[in-house]
Amino acid sequence: MPRYKLTVAYDGTDFHGWQKQEPLAPDPSDPAAQTLPELSEPLESRPGRVALRTVQHVLEQAVRQTIREPITLIGASRTDSGVHAHGQVAAFTSTPDAARGVGWPAERGCDSLIRALNARLPDDLLVRAAEIVGDTFNPIGDCVSKGYSYTLHLSQQRPLWDRRTVFHTWQDLDLARMQEAAALLTGTHDFAALAAANHGRQTTVRTIFDCTVSEVFLPLPLGGEGRGEGGAPSPVEPVSNRLIASSPFPARRLRIDVSGDGFLYNMVRILAGTLHEVGRGKIDPNQIPAILESNNRTNAGPTLPAEGLRLEWIRYEASRSNER
Repeated sequence: MPRYKLTVAYDGTDFHGWQKQEPLAPDPSDPAAQTLPELSEPLESRPGRVALRTVQHVLEQAVRQTIREPITLIGASRTDSGVHAHGQVAAFTSTPDAARGVGWPAERGCDSLIRALNARLPDDLLVRAAEIVGDTFNPIGDCVSKGYSYTLHLSQQRPLWDRRTVFHTWQDLDLARMQEAAALLTGTHDFAALAAANHGRQTTVRTIFDCTVSEVFLPLPLGGEGRGEGGAPSPVEPVSNRLIASSPFPARRLRIDVSGDGFLYNMVRILAGTLHEVGRGKIDPNQIPAILESNNRTNAGPTLPAEGLRLEWIRYEASRSNER
């Protein structure tokens, strides 16, 4: 009965998050229901309900079709609607039966399993790796740390090509101030001020191992922005006998990276919103300790949209994920 650990990447834009959701089928006469057909499917096993298009549901169906047995897929992190992932982790146990032609025996190999699954998955979901782990491996309970990134696009022109994976802000931000504030977020704290009201956890104490803000490579071409030699912004761009001046500040791309032993509901998006306000000059970096000590959500910054957030990696103790 091999247990398989999958490392999964996805563009979360068109998913209703990771976790399976099977609400009541909407009333066809309800105008709000018109957006659901392409994102849901009727459930034969539960008449009157539909399965929303979630990562867990789509991946679980692909696994079941591939190995031809009714497995249950468990994921490590319940990413929200619109949130992306590069290193989500999921696991399932197979019970091979050669006589019935079901299951995925260990000798068939993980590389073959990856190819078979990806052949059945849509373009916005990909299995990056697979390995056999111990029978008791738990993607949720055995996790020791997670890493997220949040990417901000700073420009007075909106991004085009990667608009689904970055948050566009019209303001230029002070990187040094954001870096100073990020350093003050590390350590063990009560993060109630950086959690949504309905976080649903018994304790809001978490440990952030590292939190950094850095300027990253700005991909080309940008939507509508003139580029000079070597990729530098052009000072002016001629269009139809008139000159359009360059933006008041050159387009930039900042990335927040944060790792910790766990995160509360919307915590990383609120953390990013707080650092965004620090970069704008609305919050002083030295206010960060007081914000945390207040346990008051209203003292922190806004919750930034989901599109800039990506689950980068999840780590486990070697003895838990690799034992056979």
